[in-house]
Amino acid sequence: MEKMFKVGVITSTHGIQGEVKVFPTTDDPGRFKMLEHVILDTGKSTIQLEIEKVKFFKKFVILKFKGIDHINEVERYRRCDLLVERENAVPLEEGEYFIADMLGMEVQTEDGVPFGRLKDVIETGANDVYVITSPVHGRVLVPAIRECIRDIDIEQGMMTIHLMEGLI
Repeated sequence: MEKMFKVGVITSTHGIQGEVKVFPTTDDPGRFKMLEHVILDTGKSTIQLEIEKVKFFKKFVILKFKGIDHINEVERYRRCDLLVERENAVPLEEGEYFIADMLGMEVQTEDGVPFGRLKDVIETGANDVYVITSPVHGRVLVPAIRECIRDIDIEQGMMTIHLMEGLI
């Protein structure tokens, strides 16, 4: 299981006071208001940053970090990911899962026959769509609905599906 989750990417600086513009990669950008700190992944190391101020501008989140007060101090963090530890992640409802925990899991049919591996999740307006790579059927798109997804076992890394007519 993943220990950290990506919640955003710094896209640019904002003003000269050390603020950054962040493209949120979380379902709920408002969650930044509840975060006390984030972990900046520079690609070479990680740095824990305390959030001082949060604002919203169009589809972006504007963050000000404590102790960073000038544009020159944040300029080098462009295109860096912002992460949170699992314990600071958004609480899940019953039957909800983190995509990061699901990717790569084995997929079997409800008869117990191995089918493939979960490669990606496409988030659509109505419901997610699971992209499964199957050695027999190639790339198969399965809607994340009760009629198709019978069980997801994160601990075992296994998803059980029902293949509705027309899916393959």
